[in-house]
Amino acid sequence: MQMARGAVIDLQSVTKKKVAHSRSWALLDSNGEAQTLDADKYAIMHRVRIHARDLRILDPLLSYPSTILGRDQAIVLNLEHIKAIITAEEVLLRNPSDEHVIPIMEELCRRLPKGSANQRTDLLGDGQEQLNESHDVDAGDEDESPFEFRALEVALEAICSFLDARTTELETDAYPALDELTSKISSRNLDRVRKLKSGMTRLTARVQKVRDELEQLLDDDDDMADLYLSRKLAGASSPVGGSVAPNWAPASPTIGSRIGRASRASAATTHGNENDVEELEMLLEAYFMQVDGTLNKLTTASRIYR
Repeated sequence: MQMARGAVIDLQSVTKKKVAHSRSWALLDSNGEAQTLDADKYAIMHRVRIHARDLRILDPLLSYPSTILGRDQAIVLNLEHIKAIITAEEVLLRNPSDEHVIPIMEELCRRLPKGSANQRTDLLGDGQEQLNESHDVDAGDEDESPFEFRALEVALEAICSFLDARTTELETDAYPALDELTSKISSRNLDRVRKLKSGMTRLTARVQKVRDELEQLLDDDDDMADLYLSRKLAGASSPVGGSVAPNWAPASPTIGSRIGRASRASAATTHGNENDVEELEMLLEAYFMQVDGTLNKLTTASRIYR
């Protein structure tokens, strides 16, 4: 009977941990201030106006492919360990104590305040060389893009850096492992090569999912328009027939001033056009190219195992 009671206690303990894990969120506002939010799924659904099926995508206990969804008042973002809900005024980030999520929280706190200086440090260290080289913005420039796009860019930047870093690690280990196997065939060397090949296959599938999601978004203007939360919010609160439109002047801190200036010019000539998605298209295109480059590196590296 004691063993049975012990088993029940252990099961209850595990259940409590899972419940606590699923209730833990980091809440970051437009001033870049963060706080921990302990809320159940119903409170979250009510707060950001999304359905249960959308919130389920972010459940850490379930496995869903990389997804970026635009809803009436929120963007639902599931990119590997980055599970977030972005509104026009705040970001809800799941698993705030995760070691991979903490740097993202720190970067969000730094980049979310409107008018923050267009200067940055590498979020995760690797895979940002190409974007940093294009970072020729004057120190005085400010990031004027909508709140939701500043948050989205931090997430895209982080996941692209993370996947590229994992790719570099596998590349670094692959060639020495094959050299050892060539010089000496042994069960130990064979097992090491098999594990590396398996890891590369799994990573390729993960990178492919992120790439496919970005490509799918880029192929559909309506889907991209759904991500313009600030514009939808302003349109809903503006008087009918009003001619004054908000300023969407973008200046992406990591893509560089040329894209920022081009997008500002585009915004000036297309003010009030709710179908204009050029700003977001340039943002997504930059990270699509980066993750596509990572996928090409993996494809090339995997050929050595054939």
